[in-house]
Amino acid sequence: MLGGNKKSGTPFYTDFWFWVKVIIFAVFLLFLVYPFSTLVINSFRSTKADGFTMYNFSRFFQKKYYYSALSNSLQMSLIPTILSVLIGVPMAYLMTRFNIAGKTFWHVLIILSLMCPPFLGAYSWIILFGNAGIITQWFSSTFGIQMPSIYGLGGCCAVFTLKLFPYVYLYVSGAMGSIDRSVEECAENLGSGKLRRMLTVTVPVVMPSIAAGALMVFMTALADFGTPGILAGGNFRTLPVLIYNEYLSETGGNANLASAISMIIVVISLLILFLQKWWVARKNYQMSALRPPAITEYHGAKRFLITLPVAIVTLISFLPQAVVVFCSFVKTNYSNFVFSEGFTFEHYAELGRNLTTNIRNSFVFSTVAIVFILILGILMSYVIVRRRGKTGGALDMLMMAPYVIPGSVLGLCYIVAFNNLGRTADGTVIRLTGTASIIIISMIIRKMPYTVRSGSAFLLQMDPSIEEASINLGVSPMKTFAKVTVRMMLPGVLSGAIISWVTCINELSTSIMLYTGKTATITVASYTAIVRNSVGTGAALASILTLTSGALLLIFFKVSKGKVSIV
Repeated sequence: MLGGNKKSGTPFYTDFWFWVKVIIFAVFLLFLVYPFSTLVINSFRSTKADGFTMYNFSRFFQKKYYYSALSNSLQMSLIPTILSVLIGVPMAYLMTRFNIAGKTFWHVLIILSLMCPPFLGAYSWIILFGNAGIITQWFSSTFGIQMPSIYGLGGCCAVFTLKLFPYVYLYVSGAMGSIDRSVEECAENLGSGKLRRMLTVTVPVVMPSIAAGALMVFMTALADFGTPGILAGGNFRTLPVLIYNEYLSETGGNANLASAISMIIVVISLLILFLQKWWVARKNYQMSALRPPAITEYHGAKRFLITLPVAIVTLISFLPQAVVVFCSFVKTNYSNFVFSEGFTFEHYAELGRNLTTNIRNSFVFSTVAIVFILILGILMSYVIVRRRGKTGGALDMLMMAPYVIPGSVLGLCYIVAFNNLGRTADGTVIRLTGTASIIIISMIIRKMPYTVRSGSAFLLQMDPSIEEASINLGVSPMKTFAKVTVRMMLPGVLSGAIISWVTCINELSTSIMLYTGKTATITVASYTAIVRNSVGTGAALASILTLTSGALLLIFFKVSKGKVSIV
């Protein structure tokens, strides 16, 4: 073990790692546990009743306006989860078992389609399949066919499925690539065909990974604010949209009811998380994985046929981002989506004139956040893996909390906890909400798990004897940590940090609850522009996100050299 302890004669209170744990716990207690506890207390208060009351929850389940949003959210999360599994698992099987033509290219496109906010996909599908969309009008004028509406539940489910199935694909492809070949060979020797072998052997073995990917899809869809905000049609509402509307209503918000709705989302998330863990515990298999599965080689027409479904699904999932980039360079009448005035750089010039602050905010906030994420990620990874104990286990659980608490809920937690911290001598209210600090803090808390998970995975693969050898040669424990341990785990930490950085740039759900005019980010400005029908400007902002995500994805592959999964 690195650092002092009682056994080595170093007083416990001078142990470096003791103070690391104290600082990390303090950060989580102040910016996660305290805000969430404030939200919980707030949810049981109301201006309609004295003391603690269930009034807000009673009102929620008595009025159709509210409980219909719960039904919509559950459907909007469950349907894409099922569809994502039905698409992601076959895609993973094809990519890991056959010599798909251009495999690396399709793999990069699939991941890139995941890296931008879902609301951008929603906006693109409106351009294509909206009431006045390009494809909608073409079908109507050519064949007299009226396309189904993209708005409402169906549209949200379609957008989420095409946007989020890569989670299932990435988890499952990693698991399928590590199955020991002998497992499938045994089934084949017993006369099992390829389809039966896949359904009865391969899929059950990778069921934990399927469940993990499905959980990510469900949680992301349940917490998303932007997509239903854009595609909501008529009476279609979801819980994150309700939270936003209830707290920031133009006619006067209800923070207590918004807090109660937030609690309902968290309870649903916890139930799904426990269900997933229970399922995985029952379906967990272990194997040596000494012989990776063989790749079936096809040529000519057969190779084309197995590549075709991969190419079709990948191109459709990537299509929204291509549409966004295209729209950023054209003049058009977005009331009927007629592209007839040629290409232009006017939308990007508009960014230079009026939106440089938003662009600068995104990059500055995410860069500052990633510096802290890197430092805390290295320290937390070491504490969780090498000095776990009871405190390390508790820290690991705290770090997983952002997976359970949706972004819009965390944003509301910060509003409730930090919107009024007191007054100055001249009567000015002291608050953190609306400042750059609180947005950066929210990024650190929500996006740190990517870095810690990646760093922990690398540390688990490292033989502790390497560090012990350094100490035995007279190098101090702290110097060994800095010069040996950190250097060895750095590729994993950097890989996770890149993903954290990309998701910080693309973050919307929390930022839209916390921003002011001076602290708005690219995603907030893009979402606002699209909602206000300034589509060209929104497309230009979104294109910056897409191109930045693509560049960082290439860096990710360069740094990790294929050793670390993007999830």
